[in-house]
Amino acid sequence: MKLYTVGFIAFVCLSLACLFGFQTAQLDTPKRVSIIIDDLGNNLKGTNEIFALKAPITVAIMPLMRSSKADAIRAKKAGFEVLLHLPMEFTRGKKEWLGPGAITTDMSNEEIKQQVREDLDSIPYVSGINNHMGSKATGDERVMRAVMEVVKERHLFFVDSATSSRSKVIQVAKELDVPYTKRNIFLDNINSASAIHKQLRRLIQDGKQKGASIAIGHVGIQGLHTSGAIRAMLPILKKEGVQVVPVSSLLVKGEKTNRYQQAIE
Repeated sequence: MKLYTVGFIAFVCLSLACLFGFQTAQLDTPKRVSIIIDDLGNNLKGTNEIFALKAPITVAIMPLMRSSKADAIRAKKAGFEVLLHLPMEFTRGKKEWLGPGAITTDMSNEEIKQQVREDLDSIPYVSGINNHMGSKATGDERVMRAVMEVVKERHLFFVDSATSSRSKVIQVAKELDVPYTKRNIFLDNINSASAIHKQLRRLIQDGKQKGASIAIGHVGIQGLHTSGAIRAMLPILKKEGVQVVPVSSLLVKGEKTNRYQQAIE
């Protein structure tokens, strides 16, 4: 009876220790979010305000625009990560709306590769690519394979802006063993300060629940509201124990799984 009691107590203590250790590990797991700001490269509203933010923001810069190179240099000095914001054909609308350097589905594989290379060469300090628009092009496996071959060639990564539920980005990235990740939340589809604050709070909750989350906002029409909301929310992110990180901190590579994969897929 005595041996049974001692053994039972030891079992209970061990179980509690394991449970406590598991809970502690959960509490200690960093909660991370990344904020990508799209459409830089053309001196749009909110650009200066974004560069004034005191956080490791990721900026996505349009290629071959009047301030593409200058914005990349500013980003480097500010400690921001730089993406090529690759214009890609969308389902509805005019191709000319895409601007210079666009990838369209009527291009050959070699034309796509050459254009991606030219776009990359127009912007210094690029560590990855995300798509500008692209609801049609990202759903075309052939097109995405040509794009991803250049991403792999340049040792970069690809962020799926998730503008289409039919996107082939992740499928092709896995096949080619290209690091990738995916947008979870758009911050400023509704251009009002209150709506953007609401989306930032959603980002915080998403990051806390999943361990990681990625949001995209914009300069331009929404730029002042978006930059102002981010500035106001940075202390709240810190208070909530959520860390803002460059998007390259939240990558998945090929078929390999990490703790962020479930958060983005």
